[in-house]
Amino acid sequence: MTGTGVTGTGAASSGRGLPQVVDDVEEVARALSGGAVVGIPTDTVYGLAALATVPGVGAALAAAKGRHAGVAVQVLVADVAQADLLAGPDGLSAVARRLVDRLWPGGLTVVTDRRPGLVLDLGGDPTSIGLRCPAHRVVAGLCRSVGPLAATSANRHGQPPLVTAQEVADAFAGQVEMVLDGGLGSQGASTVVDVRGPEPLLLRDGAIPWAAVVAAARCP
Repeated sequence: MTGTGVTGTGAASSGRGLPQVVDDVEEVARALSGGAVVGIPTDTVYGLAALATVPGVGAALAAAKGRHAGVAVQVLVADVAQADLLAGPDGLSAVARRLVDRLWPGGLTVVTDRRPGLVLDLGGDPTSIGLRCPAHRVVAGLCRSVGPLAATSANRHGQPPLVTAQEVADAFAGQVEMVLDGGLGSQGASTVVDVRGPEPLLLRDGAIPWAAVVAAARCP
């Protein structure tokens, strides 16, 4: 798998109080490669992220948010090719590909079948996976260099999104290693669509209007 990153011993946090807000992407990449949970900007909201291959990553992200570990986290990818390596049995389905070809990179998460034999501790259904390619050059670069990232929005469960790196650092003191400063974030999460059937099924409204999803699914 291209850029799968390293498999750590478990998602780690600094445990040293307030995390550092940084603008050094290579520093963040090193932390991710070491199994750390970090805060990152995206094209939608700030997120909490760790390598998808780290054992227990879903539980670690859920614990940071203060929500049940059974809720699945999405996986951020660099491009469609990286997504194909995670979806199964033979990559993205036809309906998924119609959507991502037209709406990626961007605020669309597709829930698809997981590649058989791919063991990732993401929470939720172990036979499915939620994939998104953000329209954010830095995040795409991180995914390309260290591997797909398990991610969830950087906010406490049930609370509104945080829109600055410092807000993320303040809210997750002792739970994230560092936060990459990407300026002011948005307050809108991605649209989540189930593409495991013949037609897309809306799971969550978000950045991409449902009408655009339907139109993309009907394109030949």
